[in-house]
Amino acid sequence: MLSNASILITGGTGSFGKAFVKTVFERYPDVHRVIVYSRDELKQVEMAQDYPEDRFPQLRFFIGDVRDRDRLARAMEGVDVVVHAAALKHVPVCEYNPFEAIKTNVLGAQNVIEGSIDAGVERVVALSTDKAAAPINLYGATKLCSDKLFAAANNFRGSRDVRFSVVRYGNVMGSRGSVIPFFLKHRNEGCLPITDERMTRFNITLGAGVDLVFHALESMWGGEIFVPKIPSYHITDVAEAVAPGCRIELVGIRPGEKLHEEMITETDSLSTVDLADKFVILPSMPVWDTDEFIAAHNGRMCDPGFRYSSGENDEWLTVEQIRELIRAHVDSTFSV
Repeated sequence: MLSNASILITGGTGSFGKAFVKTVFERYPDVHRVIVYSRDELKQVEMAQDYPEDRFPQLRFFIGDVRDRDRLARAMEGVDVVVHAAALKHVPVCEYNPFEAIKTNVLGAQNVIEGSIDAGVERVVALSTDKAAAPINLYGATKLCSDKLFAAANNFRGSRDVRFSVVRYGNVMGSRGSVIPFFLKHRNEGCLPITDERMTRFNITLGAGVDLVFHALESMWGGEIFVPKIPSYHITDVAEAVAPGCRIELVGIRPGEKLHEEMITETDSLSTVDLADKFVILPSMPVWDTDEFIAAHNGRMCDPGFRYSSGENDEWLTVEQIRELIRAHVDSTFSV
C-alpha cells in the first residue's frame, strides 16, 4: 500500500525513525516521497549523509516540532500516511519537566491528528509504550492520553477517509538510552548499576517494531491498539549476558519506574482480542462491528482477568539468546 505513497514520520531521526525509513526504501523503492520531520538539525544532517540525493530523491527533511501545528500543516501537504514517533520518552526527564512532556506527547499528538484530518491523510499510526498501561509515571500517563486521542480521532473524522491506530510494545533492544548499550558502556569498569534484581522487561528488536507498524498500516480498521506477543527478560540475565561475573551495584528504582511492565491490564482484557501473534485492544467507543473484526481475524476475546505483564510472560529470553540478539541487533563484534 506504500507504493507511490507520500509518507511523513515525526521524530524521524530517532532510532525507530531511521530504521523505518531504511525499511521503506528497501521494500518500496517506488515510494513517492518520504518526509523526515524532526527538530534536531544536526541529526538531520547526519542522517542525510546516509541518503545521497542522487540515489534517494524522494527523501525530504523538515525541521519542525509536533508542538507547532502550522509547521505540521505545511509538512503534511499531499501526504498519504503518517507515522507518529516523536515523543519525550525518558522517564526521569519527564518527571522533572512534566509540562514539557505534556506539550510534546499530548498536545503534539492532537496537532498530528488535526493536521492529518485537515490534510486528507489516509492512515495514521502512532507509537506507544508499555508504560502507557496502568501508568505510574508522567511519561506513561502522557502516552496513555495520546493513545486515547488517536483512538477517539476515528469518531470525529467526519466524512474524511482517514484511519487512526496505535502500536504498543516494550523496550527496543539497543535503542538509545536503553539498558544494553548502558551495560556495554559500563562493563569495562567492572561494575554494573542495577536498580532492582527482581526487575523484568519486555524485549523487541527494532526490526520487529518496524514490522508491526507496517502490519498496522496494512490491516488497521481504525482505533485499535496493536500489541505484539514478545519475550521478557530478567535484568540480572542481561547483566550476565553482557558481563558475566561483573560486580552488581544495586542503586534502587528510579522515580516513576516499575519492577514489571504491562502492555495489557486486567481491565483492558475485557476489550482485547487474542490473535495468533499479537493482541489487539479494541476501541472503547467502537466505530465498526466488533464481532465482524474478530471473525475476520480468526481471533477470540481474552479471558476475563487476563493481563499481559513482563513478569508473568510465557516466553523468556535465556542468557545465550540475549547474547545472540546483541550480536545480531546491537553490536556484531560483541563477545564475552
